[in-house]
Amino acid sequence: MPERRTVALVTLGCARNEVDSEELAGRLEADGWQLVEDAADADVAVVNTCGFVEAAKKDSVDALLEANDLKDHGRTQAVVAVGCMAERYGKELAEALPEADGVLGFDDYADISDRLQTILSGGIHAAHTPRDRRKLLPISPAERQESASAVALPGHGPADLPEGVAPSSGPRAPLRRRLDGSPVASVKLASGCDRRCSFCAIPSFRGSFISRRPSDVLNETRWLAEQGVKEIMLVSENNTSYGKDLGDIRLLESLLPELAEVDGIERVRVSYLQPAEMRPGLIDVLTSTPKVVPYFDLSFQHSAPDVLRAMRRFGDTDRFLELLDTIRSKAPEAGVRSNFIVGFPGESEADLAELERFLTGARLDAIGVFGYSDEEGTEAATYGNKLDEDVVAARLARVSRLAEELVSQRAEERVGQTVRVLVESVDEEEGVYGRAAHQAPETDGQVLLTSGEGLSVGRMVEAKVVGTEGVDLVAEPLTGSLACSEEADR
Repeated sequence: MPERRTVALVTLGCARNEVDSEELAGRLEADGWQLVEDAADADVAVVNTCGFVEAAKKDSVDALLEANDLKDHGRTQAVVAVGCMAERYGKELAEALPEADGVLGFDDYADISDRLQTILSGGIHAAHTPRDRRKLLPISPAERQESASAVALPGHGPADLPEGVAPSSGPRAPLRRRLDGSPVASVKLASGCDRRCSFCAIPSFRGSFISRRPSDVLNETRWLAEQGVKEIMLVSENNTSYGKDLGDIRLLESLLPELAEVDGIERVRVSYLQPAEMRPGLIDVLTSTPKVVPYFDLSFQHSAPDVLRAMRRFGDTDRFLELLDTIRSKAPEAGVRSNFIVGFPGESEADLAELERFLTGARLDAIGVFGYSDEEGTEAATYGNKLDEDVVAARLARVSRLAEELVSQRAEERVGQTVRVLVESVDEEEGVYGRAAHQAPETDGQVLLTSGEGLSVGRMVEAKVVGTEGVDLVAEPLTGSLACSEEADR
């Protein structure tokens, strides 16, 4: 019998990319490829790139070059770029980075096995010429679902699975193969974005907004639960728009309770929420539904009105603070995180002070701060009145220091609270770590448990917060909580 072809997937960027990688893994495994963790052990290394901002693009190039080095002293014979950077730049990336043996766009995903085999055999698959993917679907959201089958939508894999990918019995999920044993997994709620923020290029290469059908989201969640997943995180470019192309902008409010009832799922988290689209009914569901955590990943970006208008966004400091007050009136311990851009073209000292006023009053659990830089193809890149790079760097350092201080203070406010922790790592030397309801994977800190006796990955444990380490919490498991967790697992 011939030796099976081996492939490793290296994923960079956001949780949406992680879902895309697991769909690619499902397709490849179904066609006979053997998945391996280490690129050095693979015939082909597939790097799922990020193309959002300059730093992320640099990381993607570095990962491709690192994988290419393996061809000199490892099993690796080919390195292939996929993902947002590959989609966004296509031929340009292929020409600038000859170390990549192939650059595949989203339209290649359905035929990923054939594409890799061609490249592995020494053939050439010409990189695509990028196009504005917003033009692939009708302008009217109501007309998009009928056209969706003709458009490549990564992470929306087919519901009719090849034999051997899904369990022989039980839920039939969209095409997907888990790449790790984590008790948390992301689920795509939608793809694309209809917003036209002046600093963002994502809609041009991810396309217009299109929702997945609730039945697909539910089936995938049931399948993930069978794989041992305890927490799902719903991801897309804009979850607050879910359902608008299905005729019901409030569809998320009815879907969340159904997801929470899936056997085995202990926690449902929603990410990527637009402040201007937050509805009272959605806030109610997020703050009152058992197993749906009161977690608000709100994309504020700034709070000074003039800057927000230049960004083609809405709101201001006082309206944002009112939104947070509304949320906390319903769930006082709700988790809130956000990202902000400083040094945007035209940002004044008064605008920066307004942002600092908001941050000081917002009591956010996690804050990401980025200095503005031009992104090609965006409206903001054409603006005048740009700030000098040293001014942007100084403002970034200033706001970052404030953010670090504020999130540490917010963590300290949680001392004495009881939190429900999902255990994610158990190590004799490093200790036992997990996350509370207000902490999303990768971005919002974690909880160090003072005792790990009897705990294992995937367990839920009640613990009392007894200290902090910056944004991270230190918590002591409560007597009897492990027994309750064991009972819940039965």
